[in-house]
Amino acid sequence: MLQQWWLNKKLKRLINNNKLGKPEHLQTHYQYLLTNLNQPISKTDLLALDIEMTGLNPKKDQMVSIGVIPIINGQIQPKFAQHKFIKIQGSVGQSAVIHGVLDKDLNNALTQQEALEWLFEQCQHKVLVAHHAQLDLQFLQQSLRKIGLQPLPLFAIDTLLIDKRRQFRKHQFLNTGSLRLNACRERYNLPIYNAHNALTDALACAELLLAQLNKMGGLETITLAKLLESH
Repeated sequence: MLQQWWLNKKLKRLINNNKLGKPEHLQTHYQYLLTNLNQPISKTDLLALDIEMTGLNPKKDQMVSIGVIPIINGQIQPKFAQHKFIKIQGSVGQSAVIHGVLDKDLNNALTQQEALEWLFEQCQHKVLVAHHAQLDLQFLQQSLRKIGLQPLPLFAIDTLLIDKRRQFRKHQFLNTGSLRLNACRERYNLPIYNAHNALTDALACAELLLAQLNKMGGLETITLAKLLESH
């Protein structure tokens, strides 16, 4: 109840504050979140997200690709999945070993501003879902800074935090790596995909969320407010 009250208050403040210079699609996104706080997840449209980066430091590393896949009426929609490359300053360097994105892949990529505009358009009537959402949202906020906008609050359902809470109820301590995407998926008997492709990881995150929600009582009983995190 406290979580819902806090989210309601924060979203209303964001929507009504005209001094923040919010992108239009992000304003619509905030309104969608506010309208659907009390709705069960089964009636809330979601957008699973994954971002590949040159490293893990939002202040010095850069986004190289974004993958998204919608979840509509509790069903993953592969035909609407999208993947975009993002221009960076310099080279991807050794990070290519992790995410497989090469410098040549970024020749016709979106600029940071174009990537943000595209993403906010995709999520204006959806709720973001990510695994380790805090990291992805910090990179998005840093990108807002780089194009001259305020690092506005962003919200997402975090599949890592969902599993972290579930595991802490069972175990006092968690093993190193036990909250990685594939480790979480194994606990729900989900297949293991090749990691570190933005679109594949977005799909893996979407599948994990549905499996988690089924274990927690089902998509019809869990509201958005119970799951939403702010960063």
